[in-house]
Amino acid sequence: MDMTDGARNLVYLVTGGCGFLGEHMIRTLLQMEPRLRELRVFDIHLGPWLEELNPGPVQVTPIQGDVTCAEDVVEAVAGADIVIHMAGLVDVWGLNDPEVIYRVNVQGTQNVIEACVQTGTRFLLYTSSMEALGPNNKGHPFYRGNEDTAYEAIHTEPYPRSKAQAERLVLEANGRKVRGGLPLVTCALRPTGIYGEGHQLMIDFYHQAQRTGGWLFRTIPPSVEHGRVYAGNVAWMHVLAARELGSRATIMGGQVYFCYDDSPYKSYEDFNMEILGPCGIRVLGTRPLLPYFLLFLLAIFNAFLQWLLRPFVVYTALINPYTLALANTTFTVHTDKAQRHFGYHPLFGWEDCRDRTVSWVKTRKGRPGPLPHVQTLKTEDPVL
Repeated sequence: MDMTDGARNLVYLVTGGCGFLGEHMIRTLLQMEPRLRELRVFDIHLGPWLEELNPGPVQVTPIQGDVTCAEDVVEAVAGADIVIHMAGLVDVWGLNDPEVIYRVNVQGTQNVIEACVQTGTRFLLYTSSMEALGPNNKGHPFYRGNEDTAYEAIHTEPYPRSKAQAERLVLEANGRKVRGGLPLVTCALRPTGIYGEGHQLMIDFYHQAQRTGGWLFRTIPPSVEHGRVYAGNVAWMHVLAARELGSRATIMGGQVYFCYDDSPYKSYEDFNMEILGPCGIRVLGTRPLLPYFLLFLLAIFNAFLQWLLRPFVVYTALINPYTLALANTTFTVHTDKAQRHFGYHPLFGWEDCRDRTVSWVKTRKGRPGPLPHVQTLKTEDPVL
């Protein structure tokens, strides 16, 4: 299949297409990729919102399956021109056994790679994570770094370790011969902390504050900075990368790209207040109410309690040693690699990202419902 052909003749497969980011991905592809003929949505749980997407100029094909089942993956991949592999288990709280995280994130990714090789699908785009690199548990800051910045990646927890392993599998698969003898072309995108409509954790913080009279207690110094990225811009970067992967294979193949936009660098708490503040939530204090060593002891206690109760019940807490280190370590990116390699500019500006997320929190507050439609770019926008 000619990836540069402008006709509506391409078949895309999105694994994990019914998750938080996956839904943004599906809706963005339908609006912003004019070459689509069929869009396959592969997930272990299919969302009812998929029903509203047919009929239309693009055939949307829901496929219920499991990435840990090689047969399911091969059946879904066969005949696809490009695979966007988003399916994964995000777990930094210890909800799942480490073996389950490995099977989904690592073995599932290996299944996708092998399915591409077996079926002759040549283009694979993987949704990685900044946590494939860091922050590490030593608290080393990553300040305005890019894809070439030296950093000691230390993975002691199952989730970040699995993302690093899966990312490495995808990048090392670049150049493998697929059925028919042509090379597989792969690349990976590393989003920083994602937010936007459908972000359940933001709703969880909202409900937590409601239980304490509309207040959240500060636990992170405001001097700590994190990079955040709007889900719609993550989806848009995927669309652009997928669009150019064929024509720029020698440049993009085997490459990793940080996924970012113009959202401000702030601590997790201060950034969340950009969204929750207009919803009536306030943060208490200008500095953490508890010293770090007490929070660390609490994190250790939570981890011990989780281990102790594991045979009987799954106990999780917001603060554990990993999430405490993650939240208290600066990790921000400053890079133009995606812009240079495939012309990425954010589709949504910061104010729009904020306003759309605030509106969703105000109207939904945890109730299920479809995401708003992706806005169409103006013809004078430089990203077209």
